[in-house]
Amino acid sequence: MTDLSNQTNLNNDEIILADNERQLCEVWTRVMGYHRPVTSFNVGKKGEHYERKFFQECRTKLAA
Repeated sequence: MTDLSNQTNLNNDEIILADNERQLCEVWTRVMGYHRPVTSFNVGKKGEHYERKFFQECRTKLAA
């Protein structure tokens, strides 16, 4: 874990990280009943993954 106690901009200022301080975020997805990282996909499957549209459920208006 990173110790931020020596940072001077801890109030409500934006914390700016250099590229060497950043960490990659690994994305996993469920494929054919099991989970695997997207980084292990081939080029075609990666393209399919990024074209996915996520379902967003809305509340229905009930008749009174």
